[in-house]
Amino acid sequence: MDIKPRQLEIIEATSRILTTSGINGLTIKNLAKEMNFSESAIYRHFSSKEEIILAMLNYLAENIDDRLSGIQKTVNPEENFRAMFQEQFRFFSKNSHFVVAVFSDGLMEESQRINEVILKLMAVLMKHLMPIITDGQQKNIFTNAIANEDLVHIVMGTFKLQMFKWRLFNFEFDLKESGNKMVDSILTLIKIT
Repeated sequence: MDIKPRQLEIIEATSRILTTSGINGLTIKNLAKEMNFSESAIYRHFSSKEEIILAMLNYLAENIDDRLSGIQKTVNPEENFRAMFQEQFRFFSKNSHFVVAVFSDGLMEESQRINEVILKLMAVLMKHLMPIITDGQQKNIFTNAIANEDLVHIVMGTFKLQMFKWRLFNFEFDLKESGNKMVDSILTLIKIT
């Protein structure tokens, strides 16, 4: 996906509006006001609000895929598990406005196309997490009592809850510190002792 600098500005402004006003506050008029643009200037880059949301979600999916693909893998599944989540916490700590975009209430009701891109975003996370979990199970580091797919869902649900909690607390606690505690707790649950 080729995002031009001005389009990225629009995507980031969109995520800020979602943070402060939710999906109902996201209008082209509000977006233009946020950016000190005319509405027609927004339409030169995107044809609709849906197109902006789709671009934002696709941008995030590609960004996450690129970042997680760039993590140096080790032979230790536990280290790889930690590295994956530390990268996510690092990114979102610097880009908190994207948390709301990913976990925003109401986005899924907007359109089938948006739902499909949200599923794509989830698939990107699963693509990186599944091999780590499977490797840990094959090496008898992670439990085999729960299927790898179920463990992935449990972990992803816990991550989503962590991010939602951070959002509810208005991004005021240290995500990296709290996130590392979450990772430690998950590892305590899934590791074979």
